[in-house]
Amino acid sequence: MTAFFEQPGARWFNIPAHRPFAEDLAQGLYDALAPLGPEALADAVVLTPTRRGARALADAFIKASGGRAVLPPQMRPLGDLEAGEPPFEPGDLVLDLPAAIDPLRRRFELVRLVTELADDVPGGVGSAGVALDLADALGGFLDGLQIEEVDVRDALADLAPGELAAHWEVSRKFLDKALAAWPARLAALGVADVSERRVRLLRRLAQLWTDAPPKGVLVAAGSTGTAPATRALMIAIAAAPKGAVVLPGLDVNLAERAWRKVDVQHPQGALRRLLDTARVSREDVQTWPASTAETAAQRWRRRVVNEALRPAEETADWLHVIDDLRKEDADAVTAALRGLSLVSARTEDEAATVAALLLREALETPERTAALVTPDQKLARRVTAKLARWGVVPDSSAGESLAGSACGALAGLVARAAVDPVDPIALLGLLKHPFSRLGDATQLERYALRGARARTWEELKAKLAEKAPEALPLAGRMQAIVEALAWTDDADPPAVATHRLVVAMEALATGDDGRTGDLWAGHAGEAVSRLLSGLMREGQDLPLVTPRQYADLLRRLMEGETVRGGGATHPRLRILGAIEARLVRADRLVVAGLEEGVWPASAPTDPFLSRPMREALGLPSPERRIGLAAHDFAQAVCAPEVILLHTERRDGQPAVKSRWLWRLETLAKGAGLTIPGRPEARAWAQALDAPGPYDPVKRPSPKPPVEHRPDKLFVTRVETLTRDPYAVWARDILKLRVLERPDEEVEARARGTAIHAAFERFVTDWPAALPPDAATIFRGLYLEELEKAGMPRDALARETALAKEAAEWVAELEAQRRADGRTLHVEQEGEITLPIAGRPFTLAAKADRIEVGPDGLGHVLDYKTGRAPSKRMVETGFSPQLTLTAAILERGGFTDVGRVTPGDLTYLEITGRRPAGREEVRAAPYGDNEKILNTREAVDTALEGLERLITRYADPAQGYTSRTAPQFVKLYVSDYDHLARVFEWSTSGEDDE
Repeated sequence: MTAFFEQPGARWFNIPAHRPFAEDLAQGLYDALAPLGPEALADAVVLTPTRRGARALADAFIKASGGRAVLPPQMRPLGDLEAGEPPFEPGDLVLDLPAAIDPLRRRFELVRLVTELADDVPGGVGSAGVALDLADALGGFLDGLQIEEVDVRDALADLAPGELAAHWEVSRKFLDKALAAWPARLAALGVADVSERRVRLLRRLAQLWTDAPPKGVLVAAGSTGTAPATRALMIAIAAAPKGAVVLPGLDVNLAERAWRKVDVQHPQGALRRLLDTARVSREDVQTWPASTAETAAQRWRRRVVNEALRPAEETADWLHVIDDLRKEDADAVTAALRGLSLVSARTEDEAATVAALLLREALETPERTAALVTPDQKLARRVTAKLARWGVVPDSSAGESLAGSACGALAGLVARAAVDPVDPIALLGLLKHPFSRLGDATQLERYALRGARARTWEELKAKLAEKAPEALPLAGRMQAIVEALAWTDDADPPAVATHRLVVAMEALATGDDGRTGDLWAGHAGEAVSRLLSGLMREGQDLPLVTPRQYADLLRRLMEGETVRGGGATHPRLRILGAIEARLVRADRLVVAGLEEGVWPASAPTDPFLSRPMREALGLPSPERRIGLAAHDFAQAVCAPEVILLHTERRDGQPAVKSRWLWRLETLAKGAGLTIPGRPEARAWAQALDAPGPYDPVKRPSPKPPVEHRPDKLFVTRVETLTRDPYAVWARDILKLRVLERPDEEVEARARGTAIHAAFERFVTDWPAALPPDAATIFRGLYLEELEKAGMPRDALARETALAKEAAEWVAELEAQRRADGRTLHVEQEGEITLPIAGRPFTLAAKADRIEVGPDGLGHVLDYKTGRAPSKRMVETGFSPQLTLTAAILERGGFTDVGRVTPGDLTYLEITGRRPAGREEVRAAPYGDNEKILNTREAVDTALEGLERLITRYADPAQGYTSRTAPQFVKLYVSDYDHLARVFEWSTSGEDDE
């Protein structure tokens, strides 16, 4: 046996933060035990903090042995004990310990407990989702008590009611009852909490190894001994005949004055507490034999990082610290920053892209390894997705949320469909889900689920019957599946709702062969199956839920579960959590998530106890987690090559730099230096999907052949040709039509459609004399047409009040305009053909209303539910709808009306607001062109403008340019602006051409 296992007394070792922990640990054990024979190494037992750490250590032994086959020690995760795994359960150690409760079963049992104690719950239990949140909070509280081995029942009773605020007194009573009821419930079930069982195992093992220490080599490595039971076991291991404790990153250079001020928020806080409990001084802790070698850069990096993270009250001495470092080595701080760099990304997406590129770059060098270290699982998942573009799959501990898996997404969609059975988005999600095997849904989507939503299945199928009857069978199957989800009462037990959900999922996934395909296959399918089975089995005791509450409950349950894939991963690329990175080291580390609230995470909010109450009960401060996170950060940032990655904005809001990054930057600044940047990394990210220099597109101006250009246009399309010729090219030449969005907002369009239809029906039914209740009749017609046009029910409630005002105004308008006995024509179509540029051109119009008075003049009216075009717009030819319609009228283009001299050209604005409506006369026979245009002159001017316009576009060299009248860009939105890339060319500036 080598010297360091034979030395008397407890053996405490340290692997400095700048050293690769797993590799040094393996090398030290191999050097000590391999010469004694293969059995010596294989018989050793090594305890690591996590399973991933144990796997990393196993890989490190291959390197330590020079690639030769070797039987490694027995490696066990200290924080994740399982039955039957020695050395934790030797002999009769656990014979009288109950089995651990299943985590899902525990959540449901705690929900039941919270529901039973609803009268004592702060704020009450409003739904199963709220009960689940409170149950999770209660579970965390119980775990904390069990891990810290604190019994607070007597202390809770000693809290004076008069000293607590009313809501804290309610919390105290609730906790007192919960602490009495929960152990009784566990005893009745014959199980124990996982945390409590683990603590009892560790305590028994510590006692066993204290009374009868193992004779073989026993090592606890990488743990900071946060929990009391873990500290007790580590102390017992250090005292064993061949035992040793190997600490991660103990700062042996921190000044004694500063060491005495180390608190729970300091990176060394947990290690100091461990050493104090073991009554071991820092001087008694030796450097691990394989970790003695260090370069100047490594030594200074470790020193500078530790100084940057020293207790806050000691940071005033930073300038003296810098001077002392430079006395030892003038190049100390510069050497410390060598291999360290900083990238500040603007957004979370850019940060993920930068991280992926930096990891991908490292893989270009053979045998070079890289790792992302972050506590931000969302960022880790983003980076995994970014790496997929190169076919690289990292070995990631982040996994994916169960709610985001294919099976979880299907369950969420089915639950959502129960809330709103004809929600087009949910129905499309179900029909197009990869597990759905109902058949081709193209027709159903296009003709029933896009555009204004149907309110009922009958409306939906009526749409299909008119346009795509072949899709009716599919709609029928979908209706049967969704309607089977209907609640039998206002609220049902979650177990019953879950059974219906499972039946619906399997109905969606069942093909013609009667099989459900891959619905329940894979890690995610198994996890969803386990979750839903648990809900059906245990959900009877949960509070009753409405469909919306059930969808919320299921979402919360799935978001609380993480699924890790089991496929092949890249051997040189890892994505690690902060704790896992203690033992794992790579050639390049990207340390990301360096924002306050992320790393370090904000102190958790305790819904049951205030800070003074926690202190009075002897519970640890919430800030203790910050100290543990700080230690993990210090470990990671001491690696040889580290790229710190900070995001300037998170969730659309400015982010604050992590306090540790700020300290490092401040210390460097005090030395007259800055942490080197990696500007090329951001440049790579920005250029990744836009290779080449910034070259914005020019304003498009397509020039189709003359024979393809339209020889017939409606007056509204002439308006478009005047303002946005590109839209005419796209619609009238290419025949591109807008595909409506699912559940499209149709309020504005519905008003316009409904007002036209209401006027048409009103005038058709009462062409001459008005009925006595004209306002009531028009209001009913308008509301009926609004409903036909797809106006949502909540919007209809608002429109009802507006319709009353609008109808009263319309009734007065009709009475005034019909007083002279004029003849009314509504929704008339007409056209004329004009010789322009050597070929016939047809001008067409559909007039909302033409009134022929006793004087023989034909008055043209157009309905508007928004703002009518101004006189200036009509005069300049940007709104020639009325004037060109009048020209068609004058030439007899409206067959049912005949040849009539144009009279007034009027817009009717109908809004229902104040004023409810308005007549806007733009031209009249008596017009003086000051306030009102002269009809004769306006019509002639419009025809001349039309001839010039059509002649110009008869020239092959004339292009259909986008947005030739930019003053209307905001006033009139085009369906083709995205095709013309208007935003790009309009914001980049254009040259003189």
